[in-house]
Parts: sequence; structure tokens; C-alpha cells
Amino acid sequence: MRWLLTRRGMRRLTAYAFTGFASVALLLQTYQAIWNRSIYPRREMLVALVVAAAALAYGVARAWPPSPVRRRLKHPDCSVEIIAGDLFDQTEAHLVIGFTDVFDTDTTDDRIIRHDSVQGQFLSRVYDDDLARLDAELEVALASVHPVGMVSRQAKPLGKRARYPLGTVAVLGVPRRLFLCVAYSVMSPDLVAQSGPDELWRGLSRLWSAVHRRGQRGRLAMPVVGTGLARIDTLQRQTLIKMILLSFVAASRQRVVTRELTIVVPPKEFAELDRLELQDFLNSL
Repeated sequence: MRWLLTRRGMRRLTAYAFTGFASVALLLQTYQAIWNRSIYPRREMLVALVVAAAALAYGVARAWPPSPVRRRLKHPDCSVEIIAGDLFDQTEAHLVIGFTDVFDTDTTDDRIIRHDSVQGQFLSRVYDDDLARLDAELEVALASVHPVGMVSRQAKPLGKRARYPLGTVAVLGVPRRLFLCVAYSVMSPDLVAQSGPDELWRGLSRLWSAVHRRGQRGRLAMPVVGTGLARIDTLQRQTLIKMILLSFVAASRQRVVTRELTIVVPPKEFAELDRLELQDFLNSL
């Protein structure tokens, strides 16, 4: 019921409750005007309380935050939704996985990549912790991309050293189910990933281009990139979702990226979102 504490939630609840109350009151008054008698003589106060309670219940039902948040766009013809769940349960969709510019993958002791991050789960749940296979496939996918720099082993004792341009997308998997590994953060020599709104926007733009080229308009599922260890601390999760939506719609107005985009949010974090605001924002696009 946290949504009731927001100004948007109170406005919606009040508007729907008054609409329900006014509608029932109009029907009762119409009945009384036509037949010149009350439905329940000498019980007007009870009727008023029942109508008020029903109107309040109607207001709560209509104003309740949507789950999932969803909209069908007409231009282009595609659907967008924000759901609670596990990204890797989306087995019928291409998946977006966030990486750093060096495409580090090692989760040993959580020193480079945390095992419980989306990238760490990607290694364990898709590659069965076969680090060598994942690194080999990333190397093949990145073969045509020229690194923009090389970190010395002295400066970065652990992990990979070749830096790729921000926004680089390494496409893994098979056409039926692709894994789009997008680099939108910079890994510092002391193994701290850093990113910002500009870097994320650049990464999203190149992600949509890769999905357009390789995804065959199939369903695409992605996490809220930029949260957690990516450290885009200037933007809240709610704002990051809006940024993803705005970037996707802007790209889709130029060409069809996918027929269905699903943003998957862990259930606990989904419950904390202002879904009324997100639905209004999505409706405005």
C-alpha cells in the first residue's frame, strides 16, 4: 500500500472514488425522481455509508498499481512491459547482459566479478561456470572490434587488459536465443566498475542497433542496466528504467528493434517501484 502515500496515488484514488460515488448517487437520485420514493426508506444513512464504502473500494481497485506495467505501442507496432521476475527464466527471449569495457568474466572469490551479479549468473546459469568457453566465445565475438587501449599487467594485476569502446556489443548464442553482452561501464585498474548517464545512453543506442541487426525482431528481455555494481549513482532505478524506455522508443521510431521488450526487475525491487508513475510515463511515449 506504499503507493497510497504518493501524491500520484492519492490523486488517482480520489478521482476514481469520487467517480464511483457520483455514478451510484446519480442512479439513486434518478430512481427517486422517477418513482418518487426512496429505495430504502428511513435507512438513508446506511445507504450513504454503503455507497461510500463501495466507492472507496472501486477507487482502490482502479488506482491499484499495475503489475506488470505494460503498453502496446502503435508506432512502431511493438509491446513494452516491466515485470517482476528472474531474467534467466525468460527462456523464450534474447537476453541483454551488462559488461565492462574489458569484458572481465572471472567470478573467483568475487574479486573481479561478483557471482551474484547478472554477469556472474550468466556465467553459472548459461555457461555452467565454464569460464574458458565463455572467454573463447567472447574472443570470437570481439574479433572484428579493435581495442582502444591496453592496460598494463602492473596497473591491473587481475583480469583482462584490452579495453574496447564503450557501447561495444558482443553477440553470443544461437539465432533462436542470443545473449547481447553490452559494455556500458569502465573497469578501473583496482577492479571498480564505473559508468554514467552518457555512457549508458551510448551503450543502449548501440545495443538497439545490434538487436535490430541480429535479433530478427524476436522478444528481448533485459535487466535494469546501470544499477548495482555499475555504480550509476546519480540516477535511481526508477529513472534508469525511464531512460531505457526513452532510448528504446527513440530507436524504434527509426526502425523496428524488436516486437516485444521486457524489462525484468527482481521482485523485491519491483515492489519498491512507483509503478503508477512508470505506467503514466510509458503511456506518454
